[in-house]
Amino acid sequence: MTFPLADPKSLGYETAAVDAFLDRARAAFQGTDGSLTSADLRAAAFPLVKGGYVPADVDLAVDRLEDTFAERERESRIAQVGADAWNAEARELAQEILNRIGRAKGRRFRRSGLFGYGYNVADVDAFADRVHDFFTAGAHLSRSEVRATVFRPQLRGYDESQVDFLLDELVRVMLAVR
Repeated sequence: MTFPLADPKSLGYETAAVDAFLDRARAAFQGTDGSLTSADLRAAAFPLVKGGYVPADVDLAVDRLEDTFAERERESRIAQVGADAWNAEARELAQEILNRIGRAKGRRFRRSGLFGYGYNVADVDAFADRVHDFFTAGAHLSRSEVRATVFRPQLRGYDESQVDFLLDELVRVMLAVR
């Protein structure tokens, strides 16, 4: 699979890294390599180089692959534990997310070190409010919006690893209840 190339002066994903990852994903999908999961696809990152593949096109393809892998994992897990247990697991994870974002604004996540940068607290809190509305009021929030969320940096902001983990778990819940 090839993607459009960015302008030679613009940054894009390194073609060899993308091609190697997608070859591995293809093998996993076809059943010859079971070492790749939807979580691996969600965490995929590629080096940026001038003239590489257009990132938006690659990201869209990887997102679709993630959806496909997640559906397979969902079906496999339901076959193992049953639909009721699967739904209970998804509800439990959703409740954990709600518990975290239900904390007071400015206190939802650990802060970065004294002289460290993290995610902008106001940005993350605003997004957390959207997630809360998604769960409690049925407000619209798509997986692609969650995947594409970017927060500004801030001195003493929220710890990036905690916020990123929550976003990954949110996508996992959204995939579970498709």
